[in-house]
Amino acid sequence: MASATSTAAISGSISAHGLLHHDVKVAQIGNLGIQLKNCNINTSLINKKRWSVHAVDPAKATAGAVSDQFVEKKNLNDINDETVEDFDKLAADLENASPLEIMDRALAKFGGDIAIAFSGAEDVALIEYARLTGFDLVEKHYNIHIEYMFPDAVEVQGLVRNKGLFSFYEDGHQECCRVRKVRPLRRALKGLKAWITGQRKDQSPGTRAHIPVVQVDPVFEGLEGGVGSLVKWNPLANVEGNNVWNFLRTMDVPVNSLHTKGYVSIGCEPCTRPVLPGQHEREGRWWWEDAKAKECGLHKGNIASADSKDSTTGGLTPATERISDLFKSGSIVDLTRPGMENLLKIENKQDAWIVVLYAPWCQFCQGMESSYVELAEKLSGSGVKVGKFRADGDQKEFAQQKLQLQTFPTVLFFPKFAAGPVKYPSEKRDVDSLLAFVNALR
Repeated sequence: MASATSTAAISGSISAHGLLHHDVKVAQIGNLGIQLKNCNINTSLINKKRWSVHAVDPAKATAGAVSDQFVEKKNLNDINDETVEDFDKLAADLENASPLEIMDRALAKFGGDIAIAFSGAEDVALIEYARLTGFDLVEKHYNIHIEYMFPDAVEVQGLVRNKGLFSFYEDGHQECCRVRKVRPLRRALKGLKAWITGQRKDQSPGTRAHIPVVQVDPVFEGLEGGVGSLVKWNPLANVEGNNVWNFLRTMDVPVNSLHTKGYVSIGCEPCTRPVLPGQHEREGRWWWEDAKAKECGLHKGNIASADSKDSTTGGLTPATERISDLFKSGSIVDLTRPGMENLLKIENKQDAWIVVLYAPWCQFCQGMESSYVELAEKLSGSGVKVGKFRADGDQKEFAQQKLQLQTFPTVLFFPKFAAGPVKYPSEKRDVDSLLAFVNALR
């Protein structure tokens, strides 16, 4: 574990004296009303609107400063509150509270037993909110002590030696994330009673749509051990992304320079790319996988139980469980290996084909089942046949060598007058997107 200090980049002064005796002030930032409770803030810091954002050049930053996981630990005064609290009720009470009020409650309740975990992206807003609560012990206005969490070297070596540096492109990112991010975080949280995240509901509608502002962490354990020993605070849960950015600009908060280059959601380098206008911010993460399941495992507890899979299997159902086949429809042809070989060889086919290469245990294949069945119904009698080919197990090597298989599911279009297939390039697997792909090539 290494430590480093981060230098302040925001002007303004804060007094920690007489925090309980000041009128409530309200700063209107974009559409975000912030109640400044229990703090004495130089009003010039709030009322002077500065719309520039200072980008921090990653090349000049301390090594690891933009890694997706580091925990910033607060050296705050211990506040021993032994009252048993109903966090479901507290979450309901704070549902319409401002991020500042939520942060204030979190810091006041847990004191030195809480930490902020953030990615170095736009969730740096958490640091500013922490400062605005009046806790000038947030290491003298951003001269904060940061604990950098590192993966276990032996685990990383084992993963790389067994599967190579980039196995996540082939069989999903969960295993790599578990070694490099989830387990280091788990070790760090074992020394705390609570932690604060930058999650927002609008970041990932498929997995974060229902996160509360505070909850008993359903995945990780805290200082006292056991289920329920760690509390998770999400002060930005109900804040929209554009309002977070209004806040960052207004407060002149330095941000990662990658944001200016189209990287809206920032993760590890091999798994992150810029997004295009109109794309959802999470589409730049693990772009080869399903757009509705963009989670590394740090916030696995957000996913509804009906859709969640054990992170130890990388989102896959263990082979010991009974698995039903997918895409069972009279409109979908179940292709065999010889059938696929014929599609590859024959140039003048009677019909064009769209075929999904799938594995029944794959959660992303399961997620597109209904849209693919609907696609088959829409294409019935159109001159385009719809097929499926199970490409795991004994067929995986063939699919990788001949059918461009990298991850499940892979969708291929076989034109009527050509032998080679065209691979569907997008991770949008709704029926309209798939139909547009077919219509462009038929």
